[in-house]
Amino acid sequence: MASSAAQNDSDDGMDEFMDKFKSERYKNAFTEDKWEEEFNKVPMFMKTAPEEIDPKKYPELACLQAIIHDEDRPPEEQAKSLKDEGNAFFQEKNYQKAIVSYTAGLKKKCGDQDLNAVLLTNRAAAHFYLGNMRSALNDAAAAKKTKPGHLKALIRGAQCCIELRSFSEATQWCDEGLTTHPTDKKLLELRAAAEKHKRAAERDARKAKAKDKKLQAEKEALLAAIKDRGIKLFQSKKPCHRGSDSEDDSKGSTAAMAQLSLDGLSSQEATGAQVYLDKQGSLHWPVLFLYPEHQQSDYISAFCENSCFTDHLAIMFGEEPPSWDMERKYHTQNLQLYFEDEAKETLYQVNPETPLLKVLQHKRFFVKAGTPSFIVLVNGSAFCKQFLTGKRIKGF
Repeated sequence: MASSAAQNDSDDGMDEFMDKFKSERYKNAFTEDKWEEEFNKVPMFMKTAPEEIDPKKYPELACLQAIIHDEDRPPEEQAKSLKDEGNAFFQEKNYQKAIVSYTAGLKKKCGDQDLNAVLLTNRAAAHFYLGNMRSALNDAAAAKKTKPGHLKALIRGAQCCIELRSFSEATQWCDEGLTTHPTDKKLLELRAAAEKHKRAAERDARKAKAKDKKLQAEKEALLAAIKDRGIKLFQSKKPCHRGSDSEDDSKGSTAAMAQLSLDGLSSQEATGAQVYLDKQGSLHWPVLFLYPEHQQSDYISAFCENSCFTDHLAIMFGEEPPSWDMERKYHTQNLQLYFEDEAKETLYQVNPETPLLKVLQHKRFFVKAGTPSFIVLVNGSAFCKQFLTGKRIKGF
């Protein structure tokens, strides 16, 4: 009877508990709205580790961290735990944190050289994926020194050398690895890639050298052509000398020719083009035409030295005049052409029928920034008269 009563009490108690369980909610259960977020706080089911571990928000994870970093454990255990932590960060592609963990593991200075080699190799991999090739190579070399013949270190070292374009060094890493791992597929592939890149780099270097040699020959020929024609380049750093025309001409010409170099031919700022020598031996210059009345300009990228100014003016002011010439005053027949000698504050009038070369050879013409420039005015216009007032005008 006693047994029966106890059984009845037990049954009654369970029924009461179940009734209470059905009517009351479990206080520590996941909420319906945020169960996924709360589920992700459980270390076993976390998809990614939080940036900062708050013990109140992540108590279980904080407890695990405390175990990992327990200084009372042997250095080998601490280093292994930090390696595992780094591997977890690495799998999440959080390479910066992985490096921090691997570095902390190496600082434990445990006596397990195999573990130290793994830490170094893993840190090299993290550096590699961050693009820190030099750091990755240093870690691979340290891992190889710690454990000679370590395959992953040898592979990583070869990969880093290829990325750093040190192809001969990459081949050395592969050859060293193949002495102990002669059939490793990855090493064989890396060696073949290194040799291929090396041959391509050598070929590119030969091409670049030949191209530089050709360009240098073209530059020398260009400078020789300019010098032979007696064309003077403006040297802004040289002071201007005052005196007679003949003295100025002689000194200015000598100074300009003594410093004749491609630096004086750079017209990138002015027009974006540069004088060149064609296959027939003629020079083609970028030429600038200035229209001070309208504050406008025209630019001819390749004005052959044997062409006359009228050849280009006829095109520039032909059937379709420029939009800024509202009064239609600019016609080939009534245009005056000048170049300016700034040193003497003098304008020299140029006959439009004159070839460009003859003007460039004038004793007072200096090519500035590799681009000859000329002033264009309308003959007899009010602006032309005003512009020329007070200026020294000389014929060509």
